[in-house]
Amino acid sequence: MAKVLRQLDDEALERPFNRNQFFRTLAYLKPYRKRVLLALLVMVTATFASLGSPFLMSRAVGMLERGSFSGIWLVLLGMAILSVLGALLTRARVRLMDYAGRRSLATLREDLFRHVQSLSFSFFDTHSAGKILVRVVNDVDALNDLFTNGIIDVLINAFTVVVLLVIMLLVNWRLTLIGLCIMPLLLFLIFRFKRIMRRNWQYVRTKRSNMNGWLHEALQGMRVTQIFVREEENAGIFEGANDDIRSGWMRAIRYNAAFWSLLDVTGTIGTVLVYYFGVRFIDQGLQLGDLLLVIWYLNRLWMPLNTLSNFYNSLLTASASMERIFQIMDEVPRVRDAADARELPPIEGRVTFEEVTFAYNQDKVVLNDVSLDVRPGQTVALVGETGAGKTTIVNLISRFYDVTRGRVLVDGQDIREVTLNSLRSQMSVMQQDSFTFSGTIMENIRYGRLDASDEEVMAAAAAVGAEEFILQMPRGYQTEVSERGSSLSTGQKQLVSFARALLNDPRILILDEATSSIDTRTEMQIQKALAVLLRGRTSFVIAHRLSTIRNADVILVIEDGRIREQGSHGQLIRLPEGRYRALCEAQVRFMQS
Repeated sequence: MAKVLRQLDDEALERPFNRNQFFRTLAYLKPYRKRVLLALLVMVTATFASLGSPFLMSRAVGMLERGSFSGIWLVLLGMAILSVLGALLTRARVRLMDYAGRRSLATLREDLFRHVQSLSFSFFDTHSAGKILVRVVNDVDALNDLFTNGIIDVLINAFTVVVLLVIMLLVNWRLTLIGLCIMPLLLFLIFRFKRIMRRNWQYVRTKRSNMNGWLHEALQGMRVTQIFVREEENAGIFEGANDDIRSGWMRAIRYNAAFWSLLDVTGTIGTVLVYYFGVRFIDQGLQLGDLLLVIWYLNRLWMPLNTLSNFYNSLLTASASMERIFQIMDEVPRVRDAADARELPPIEGRVTFEEVTFAYNQDKVVLNDVSLDVRPGQTVALVGETGAGKTTIVNLISRFYDVTRGRVLVDGQDIREVTLNSLRSQMSVMQQDSFTFSGTIMENIRYGRLDASDEEVMAAAAAVGAEEFILQMPRGYQTEVSERGSSLSTGQKQLVSFARALLNDPRILILDEATSSIDTRTEMQIQKALAVLLRGRTSFVIAHRLSTIRNADVILVIEDGRIREQGSHGQLIRLPEGRYRALCEAQVRFMQS
């Protein structure tokens, strides 16, 4: 589990700016471009309104300086109106950009999730669930500031800086230059500290993401943790991750406090210089209102400069998230529809392997020159030692992987030439871990066929013998089951899975160790359910229990990626030196011991 933390720690906190990825990300704002343009227009108006109040105040000071009081109330009324207008426009801008930004991020996250669902088994063989979770949740969230504030703010703040400088230079260019003499020091502080602060806050976010990914896997494996008494070790890992977040947070806070203190001191130095020389310039004809206006606008100038530097820093940080997101988005499924793939019509269920060879990589050949022909409605049992290639064979039928050489045919059609949906929709696969989702039992059975009526769901459950235990539950079919069905026994979960498969009415059924891990009493019930489930459909059964496979039409003995023996139970058990016979005898001895 600690490996998840190490894997995520190795990833960069930031990346160099990538223009292509940036514009690719901005494309998600395109459907909301009218709102973005309106937000930009609103913010320009709000900027003029906010800059207008100090200007009117300086005019009021000038009127008082000249002893003119008749128009003061109009100036004050104008200031009040501009303040209210600025607040309303800023609120409108926030709502416009929040709507556009949140919708854009939601679309990006949906696209990412849809793409993850389209990826092949090979992708999930090499990427942990925690790592994918961080991509879909944390990395998309990291783009929030860029979408909701960053893009508009950088334009508005650049505009604000230009307007402020123009007004200040027009009012009094000498005072403006004096005030700007601290600009080099200010820019040094901004860019120096902001880089350090950015990396510290990004460190905190990364550590938090690491902990979230690790915590996801730790909770999923809590039973294993308790079985192997790993609570103290896991608590130590969690404590270390939590302490990393705390120490990183405190370090970032210290730099943040130091930055703002130094920024205030630097700004105060500039203000003092303007006051000092401004008082001297008053004797040379400078009006007090103009002096105050330069000072007010000078203080106002530092904030947009700081925001502009934030945008650059945020862009570098967001670049790392964009790279990780698009790294997955650009992942091409190894198994996908061909350009000219056609829909597979309703099938009878004939399955043919023609000299099939398969390797997960060049160094590991799992199947070697496998050929077989299964007629519609036959039940085929696959037996053999662990790693012999049994699961690989059934995975190739569902096209979870593509063959390295040879062909897999369904009703005479190469499955690589038909669409995945039309192929898999006519199959059902049940694995050793009978997966149930959070929700009601009714929803779990209906999972593969959402248009099924309640009566059809209950009929499927009754057919496989699941109705008996379901009706004994507190709310029957509406009983909520927890994640992964922890409130159900192993046999109950398997019966729910059988009902789900039966409701889907597949023409090809695959059972990959789906009848393991059950007691003798439950096995009898499962065998009755299997008889219903296998009837009239082509079935492939991987099982170690003799009772499960002896009634199969064909038994394939798989060894080292090849079919070593093939026939019925009666035929194979009579082979004196047969591998199947040896397996059966070994199982009988084990049961008797």
